[in-house]
Amino acid sequence: MDKQYLSRRSFLQNTARAALVMSTADLSVPAKYDGEQTIPQVAASANQPLPGPWYKTVTRWGQVNITEKDPPQYDIPWWRKYWKQTATNGIIVNAGGIVAYYPTKIPLHKKAAYLQEGDDLFGNICRAAHEDGITVFARMDSNRADETFYHAHPDWFAIDGNGKPYKADELYISCINSPYYNEHIPAILKEIATLYHPEGFTDNSWSGLGRESICYCDNCKKDFHDKTGQAIPAVKNWDDIVYREWIHWNYERRLQIWDLNNRVCKAAGGKDCTWSGMNSGSISGQSRSFRNFREICKRADIIMLDDQSRSDNTGFQHNGENGKLIHGLLGWDKLIPESMAMYQAHDPWFRLASKPEPEARMWMLEGIAGGIQPWWHMISAYHEDRRMYHTPEKVFHWHKNNEAYLINRQPLATVGVVWSQQHMDFYGRDHADELVESPWRGMLQALIRARIPYLPVHIDDIESNAAKFSVLILPNLAAMTDEQAASIRKFVQTGGSLVATGNSSLFDQWGDKRADYALADLFGAHHVPAANTDGQTPVKKLAGDAYHTYLRLTPELRAQTDGPHKGPEPAVIGKRHPVLKGFEETDTIPFGGLLNTLHTEEGVEIPATYIPQFPVYPPEKAYMREPKTNIPAVVLNEKAGLGRVAFIPADLDKQFGRTNLPDHGNLLKNIVCWAARENIPISIEGAGLVDCHLYTQEKHLILHLVNLTNAGTWRQPLDELIAIGPLKVAIQMPKGIAANKIQTLVANKNIVAKVSHGQCHFELSSILDHEVIVIG
Repeated sequence: MDKQYLSRRSFLQNTARAALVMSTADLSVPAKYDGEQTIPQVAASANQPLPGPWYKTVTRWGQVNITEKDPPQYDIPWWRKYWKQTATNGIIVNAGGIVAYYPTKIPLHKKAAYLQEGDDLFGNICRAAHEDGITVFARMDSNRADETFYHAHPDWFAIDGNGKPYKADELYISCINSPYYNEHIPAILKEIATLYHPEGFTDNSWSGLGRESICYCDNCKKDFHDKTGQAIPAVKNWDDIVYREWIHWNYERRLQIWDLNNRVCKAAGGKDCTWSGMNSGSISGQSRSFRNFREICKRADIIMLDDQSRSDNTGFQHNGENGKLIHGLLGWDKLIPESMAMYQAHDPWFRLASKPEPEARMWMLEGIAGGIQPWWHMISAYHEDRRMYHTPEKVFHWHKNNEAYLINRQPLATVGVVWSQQHMDFYGRDHADELVESPWRGMLQALIRARIPYLPVHIDDIESNAAKFSVLILPNLAAMTDEQAASIRKFVQTGGSLVATGNSSLFDQWGDKRADYALADLFGAHHVPAANTDGQTPVKKLAGDAYHTYLRLTPELRAQTDGPHKGPEPAVIGKRHPVLKGFEETDTIPFGGLLNTLHTEEGVEIPATYIPQFPVYPPEKAYMREPKTNIPAVVLNEKAGLGRVAFIPADLDKQFGRTNLPDHGNLLKNIVCWAARENIPISIEGAGLVDCHLYTQEKHLILHLVNLTNAGTWRQPLDELIAIGPLKVAIQMPKGIAANKIQTLVANKNIVAKVSHGQCHFELSSILDHEVIVIG
């Protein structure tokens, strides 16, 4: 073993990242939460105010998204009782934008339809909340207006290539480059801040038209020409330099709006009156809305996250991913409240129907495990289906009692999964789900399934985060700059390991194909264009189709395993590589993708090769036409003085994200563990799908486990939880943290542990929804 690797391993095993604020909670007075009925008594320590400005201290939010019909039926006394009942310390209240819920004096700022003359719903709610010591975010909706407004200022609204205004139902969509955003919305912000003094402003519709619609109004034409010297592109064309400039110009304009609104709010409401927009937890969603997440997080005091529920594809675990990815940009000392729907959201929408409590609970708990703050969200102030009122109560009280261990902590993981919004834009283009999100989703699912803690890391933050990780993963991260490739190369040259899949580094930052992989020297493999083509398999076909293809594992073992023999089977020569552990009874595994020939360098190992497709039907024709090729599917490169490199041109992560075949997940797990030299800080044995989040907090180690084993794991809504256990846990203890005491914050038990060779061993008898274990 080389010295660089030893020093890296020693650093990773012995360094605990200290939290910015140390918990003062007393573990001898634990909170109780059985996941079913018990509402815990509030621990005295949890009542102590957290230090800092409000946007670093308000940790439980609530929102009634007011409808226009609500002004006469909003029962403020009842909702004040509900805020207290749910331990809510911040609320989001509709104020203005499309319609006003207060007596505005801004011209054309239309009052809500059922707001009577002289009524002040926003003001009354805001005053009641402040009397109760509750923080208020004034909610704006800044993107549309009615016909009267449009006819008064038609030049403020977006128009298409035929000169017709863009509309959403009966409302007209405003242009991001018009006085609507430069003058009208700032005037409303100033009026509200001056009259009511809310702590801040938020808005989930702040960024104007999305990427699929090009505005050709005079404001856009002039600004784009002034900035680029070009006319706005006539059509979407990712290969057109002007269209690419149009993409970047739109990103810059959204950052200008973010900065403008913050200047206005702070000038009118004080230095801590922040404007925070809202952002999606989906990177593809951020891209389609021209929201540069990394740059936004550099500017933000707090991120208000509008990601209300799961999809069947991503599961509850997506919310834990959200928290870790955004904290990686924002820092772990800031907060990320997330709007969590208490109604049935998506597939299909039932805005006024209560979501099953287990479904809402698991989304909240997975977000909390990833560092997100809970925020109950309901549509309308009056419901005939009142079951949703009970949904957040238990989780919110548990959160209040234990928040000292849920914020101001640092993640501990040796595996980093690299992402890039520019890669999403210019490689994913119009097929981001297949080309970018499927490989990402498949890789994360393989890590969760293997109980391997991971952290998302932005490609431009690799150098500043390199010391945290023993291995970086590039899940089909095709598009990157030369400088980004150099940062990855430096990571490997200093002893870090790399796992790269699919087309990683084969395209530049614009999505243009390179002659060879930018990281070919690390892979020990080189791209060879397919014969009789221009080297470009049609993207849509490559992205969306599944094929009857396989991988052959070497050396082949069937000569020595039980089963029919046709003779002569291939002789068993040598031993299989550790990445093939668990596949001793098969010489092939299903694949599903396509592969082209690669040129590999001497010294690399190729434990799996490609078997081309052959008929599926009729069964009589379902036999391999070309059972063996020299086309590499997995390439392993290990050189003295460098980290280990695994290149997987067979995009197993994308296939796993699409098909969920266990062979793909198991092979990915083996490859990651080999690359990390088994330097994974935690091991958990026992049945079930468990998402593991590991943190340090000065003298504490905090393990948050979320049980994803349930009746609706891959199909919402969930209405029944399934307990798992026992689980045997082994954790490599960081230097400076001793396993003197182990407390579970959900089951409310003290655990006896055994410490051996720097590892803490203990057993959890059962987990229903989640468990938090505090060690130290």
